[in-house]
Amino acid sequence: MKAAVIVFPGSNCDRDLAEAFRKSSGIEPAMVWHKDTRLPDGLDIIGVPGGFSFGDYLRCGAIAAQSPIAREVKAFAEKGGPVLGICNGFQVLCETGLLPGVLMRNASLKFACKPTGLRVETTESLFTSQYTAGDEITVPIAHHDGNYRAEVETLDRLEAEDRVAFRYTSNPNGSDRDIAGILSANRRVLGMMPHPERAFEPAHGGTDGQKLFASLLDALAPV
Repeated sequence: MKAAVIVFPGSNCDRDLAEAFRKSSGIEPAMVWHKDTRLPDGLDIIGVPGGFSFGDYLRCGAIAAQSPIAREVKAFAEKGGPVLGICNGFQVLCETGLLPGVLMRNASLKFACKPTGLRVETTESLFTSQYTAGDEITVPIAHHDGNYRAEVETLDRLEAEDRVAFRYTSNPNGSDRDIAGILSANRRVLGMMPHPERAFEPAHGGTDGQKLFASLLDALAPV
């Protein structure tokens, strides 16, 4: 599996995500700088990591969404290429229009950083196939603007199309309908606020994120 991780000024989870890709697939991911104007050839998946791209000026992810490489990420996704956006990466994907809705300031107006319960809502995606629908897992969060908001019509469509990938079991930020992660219409783009790359090995205190990367490997690795 050939992966790329996009790096913006202020990204701070890029190496964590790269390490999860490397340990799950055995392939060293390419680190791609935000000013690059093209992606490496032959990519199977792109990861957009967490952090505070461009210092979270304007809306979180809004400046990053205008970077040269973001245009290439969007083109890759629009051709059916898989994209995983985590935390700030979720914010960036919403700002590019690849995912609907927006991530707003936490309802508490405080930064939230703690292990958080999630429920797996669907296994019908290349990101979640190794889970069982209804599984309750624990994955860390670390965000100030993780409050997912969308129009009622959008929320209803996400529900009707089985595009809510993960839901909080105890909502830490006020997100509409406890949503923690959503899929694109073609189910090949996932944005989620919790950090599965920080729940990958026992030293992290839990391994509930492993199955996400195992799902990707199962779906994308050459036979």
